[in-house]
Amino acid sequence: MIRIGLTGSIGMGKTTTAKLFAEAGIPVYDADAVVHELYQSEAVPLIAKAFPEAVIDGRIDRKILSGLVLNQPQRLQQLEAIVHPLVHEKEKQFLQQAEADGAAVVVLDIPLLFETGGTKRVDKILVVSAPYEIQRQRVLSRDNMTEEKFQSILARQLPDAEKRAKADFIVDTGKDKDFARQQVAAILRKLQNSAA
Repeated sequence: MIRIGLTGSIGMGKTTTAKLFAEAGIPVYDADAVVHELYQSEAVPLIAKAFPEAVIDGRIDRKILSGLVLNQPQRLQQLEAIVHPLVHEKEKQFLQQAEADGAAVVVLDIPLLFETGGTKRVDKILVVSAPYEIQRQRVLSRDNMTEEKFQSILARQLPDAEKRAKADFIVDTGKDKDFARQQVAAILRKLQNSAA
């Protein structure tokens, strides 16, 4: 089973690209979706101990939590120490299920693949990328996003050029969805041919 690590900086089109793999019948593990899920389940009591003000009605308020760790490296590390082991456990369960289902290829959609040492857990690295102006426009159109927050997030992520240099595959999402879909299909063909 080939494990593709899908990553890219904020606003580069990771979610769209992951959906294109799913449309092609490839099992996709979405680390962000898992975090959302954990913020309403297992992670709540653990985060409540460290960040009690972020818990509202038994759930983690992401906006409050984000404000508590923004530009606070130690608090961010504290949060990651709580969340990352839970996320890794869910990833393991996903891989076991995919293997049991006989999947030939899986995609692990992990935004901080490089930053968290996740490259050791994958066979191929796919970086989703787009020109900076398109990235900036996408990110600043999101709810609760400011230029300061965008720059703070970028500062914690490996620069796009470095990610691209370390990639086995690059999907350019700077054009339209069909263009990205063609690239995904080409990557899957290449992997199938190499496995044959």
